[in-house]
Amino acid sequence: MKIIKMLRDEFDIKEEYLKNIIELIDGGNTIPFIARYRKELTGSLDDQILRELNDRLRYIRSLEERKETVEATIEELGELSDKIKEELRKAKTLTEVEDIYRPYKPKKRTRASIAKEKGLEKLSEKIVEQKEEDIEGIATEFISEEKGLLTIEDCIKGSLDIIAEKISDDVEIRKMIRKEFEENGIIESGVNKKNDSTVYEMYYDYSEPIKSIADHRILAINRGEKEKVLKVLLNIDVEKVLKRIEYKIIIKNSKSKKYLEECIKDSYHRLIAPSIEREIRSELFEKAEKGAIKVFGENLTQLLLQRPLKDKIILSLDPAYRTGCKIAVISGEGKVLETCVVYPTPPRNEVEKAEKKLIPMIEKYGVDVVAIGNGTASRESEKFTAEMLKKIKKDIKYVVVNEAGASVYSASKLGAEEFPDFDVALRSAVSIGRRIQDPLAELVKIDPKSIGVGQYQHDMNQKKLNTALGEVVESAVNKVGVNLNTASPALLSYVSGISKTVARNIFEYREKNEKIINRKELLKVSKVGAKSFTQCAGFLRIQDGDNPLDNTGVHPESYKVTKKLLEKLGFTLEDIRNKKFSLKGKSIDYIKLGEQLEIGKETLMDIVKELEKPGLDPRDSAEEVILSKDVLTMEDLKEGMLLKGTVRNVIDFGAFVDIGVHQDGLVHISEICDKFIKHPLDVLKVGDIVKVKVLSVDINKNRIQLTMKL
Repeated sequence: MKIIKMLRDEFDIKEEYLKNIIELIDGGNTIPFIARYRKELTGSLDDQILRELNDRLRYIRSLEERKETVEATIEELGELSDKIKEELRKAKTLTEVEDIYRPYKPKKRTRASIAKEKGLEKLSEKIVEQKEEDIEGIATEFISEEKGLLTIEDCIKGSLDIIAEKISDDVEIRKMIRKEFEENGIIESGVNKKNDSTVYEMYYDYSEPIKSIADHRILAINRGEKEKVLKVLLNIDVEKVLKRIEYKIIIKNSKSKKYLEECIKDSYHRLIAPSIEREIRSELFEKAEKGAIKVFGENLTQLLLQRPLKDKIILSLDPAYRTGCKIAVISGEGKVLETCVVYPTPPRNEVEKAEKKLIPMIEKYGVDVVAIGNGTASRESEKFTAEMLKKIKKDIKYVVVNEAGASVYSASKLGAEEFPDFDVALRSAVSIGRRIQDPLAELVKIDPKSIGVGQYQHDMNQKKLNTALGEVVESAVNKVGVNLNTASPALLSYVSGISKTVARNIFEYREKNEKIINRKELLKVSKVGAKSFTQCAGFLRIQDGDNPLDNTGVHPESYKVTKKLLEKLGFTLEDIRNKKFSLKGKSIDYIKLGEQLEIGKETLMDIVKELEKPGLDPRDSAEEVILSKDVLTMEDLKEGMLLKGTVRNVIDFGAFVDIGVHQDGLVHISEICDKFIKHPLDVLKVGDIVKVKVLSVDINKNRIQLTMKL
């Protein structure tokens, strides 16, 4: 109940729903399944909020577990008090818990522990008591040649080390200093060593309040420091902080005062500041990392959910110079029909020979679109393609495709399994063509970090990044649904409840039996039990199967009630197959109808929606791909020119837009719209088709500045 109340206060969600969600998660249900098929139990929360809840639940549970461990450890030491218990109860973060535990935590040999071994703890207590006593006189009692304490100064120095460590372990002092850094601290960066690159030039003499520094600047500064180009410091008003510590420690003007002042300075500079600065830097990075992962995830979502060019026959061209352009003709179903290599680019420039090979191929297969990778020799290949297409009667257009990650897929085990007889370059050509036919099905085969939408991904915690991006892919796959009879094992493995092993088993079963004719047949597949079937069945589609409901998002657990619904409304399953189910013009009381059918309103509404549009692909409402006929180069761009482009990447400080010149233009956040926005993602997403105006073109630096303020 304690955890539920904490989540309720943070997320403003009813306790009833939170209890259900926790039970569902603990019961092994996946987030996509809970979001889609348990709406009555969750209050129709979407998968993003459910994931945030799940992350927070895990953190709170680990926090509570750590509190119990710390309390038990302190109790074993005989140091547990009601005050410590209360402090642990109130602690809201792991950092606070560790601060409470710090004085009792086993330490390596420190200056303080060595001083304690020498018996100087009593002297340190005398100094802290601040009585009108002769400290030097008392210190003489501790002189010991055997212990290496030869002078009064040795004894006092050791006792001050003990006090310094106690000050550094004080929970309230650490909390006060951390707050000072967070509220009034300044992060500064300076040049450590100049280099030829101007990437970090703006940070050579830079400062900004810690509380307001943007995430991308934190990541840039950190990378510059890691590359030893920058040195980074955190600054606060040290004198102000020392006075506040003195106010807490020094209670009167005694003979101990000068020693305590010295001790406080030593404790701050040697023990407290380095530790808290590391904590603050770590927290800044974690915040920036979280923001960057979120941006990466949102970009990836939009990239995966781009509108597919369905049923189009593609001629895919992977450009190159010396080794030639690799060609693959791909059917509307994604099958490779023919491959070859042509050499229309330097150094061979065999344009006529390439045309004689490709034009008959285009005509033979009825090619609809040419897809050109945007890598090496892309510009020359585009020019060749545009000229060649003018010689064909059919109106064929081309599109330049971002080939990021294609080479990664080509050299992967998955690529080798899929096309064992193709060389690496030919696999890349197939990937380029397929990713415009069905971006989701093709891009799931590639490590998300290699797809080219994000920033500073190599600086992040790779486990966190992989987990977050895996969840993004899982959400996208389950939102769209998967054709059970055509999906690759890579795509199947992202379906709710299906592991990589089960995905491979489904693929092999399908290959052996040619086709799966209904969802129930999945239960015959090795390692698909009742639990995994429940989790995955609703996200899998079977076209032209035994049951037309298998081509909808209606879950098999609702088939019985769906048939009752159809009878009640005067329809049959054949009407669903023939797409004749429609409630247009009819007024439905979903609450009353749900009560009659003994089903929740939300589930009932979802079922009706699926019946009206069986096999609906949510990506069909996304922006269409921009196809071209003529080549545009950077030299063609003029200031003030109006163009249409596709958003390729959204980052903290703006968005990169593909305007068809092989160099994406930057729309700075200040040029996106007239109103103030916190982040470009507030108004833009990857795949958006936008109108832009050219502000400036720097051909030498390959930079294009654009504006959306038209």
